[in-house]
Amino acid sequence: MRLAPLLALFCPAATFAGDFDPASVDLAALIECRADAPGYNGFALWLAGEPCATGTLGWKEIPSENPFLRQYRLPVPLHVFGLETTAIVFTATGPMAVLDGVAAPELARKLAIPATISTPDKFLGEKVVIDETEVADGVTFATRIALNVSTVDSHPGKVLAGCSYAIDVK
Repeated sequence: MRLAPLLALFCPAATFAGDFDPASVDLAALIECRADAPGYNGFALWLAGEPCATGTLGWKEIPSENPFLRQYRLPVPLHVFGLETTAIVFTATGPMAVLDGVAAPELARKLAIPATISTPDKFLGEKVVIDETEVADGVTFATRIALNVSTVDSHPGKVLAGCSYAIDVK
């Protein structure tokens, strides 16, 4: 039984936050840093603020042993970085694919991401894609988008790869 049609009965489209259209979500683009920060932020605000958002997308939340990650199972496989996954996580700053069948250093090399930490037990790499500052009406907007590859203890044998989006307003 699909949950999304049932949720539609209890969460009509009129309750969706703002003008955000869930059909417009390109999850692969968000994960691969092919989206802009305002686009990601609009999606993230809708996802966090709309009680039926994950059901609308057909996602199922999976309990995570990591308190810093919210994990979801996708209704259909997602293709990112030339790989396929049915699981994603959200960090405080963005979405990441949960990948099998690839080593973190190998994927980082493929994506030209330098390693910050590379040991047999831990990998962490980041490549800044956008780092811009602009001033409008006396307000400074600093935008930073970075592609990340990592391993975490809560997901043994898996590689997390995705994007972080940050806008700092001063």
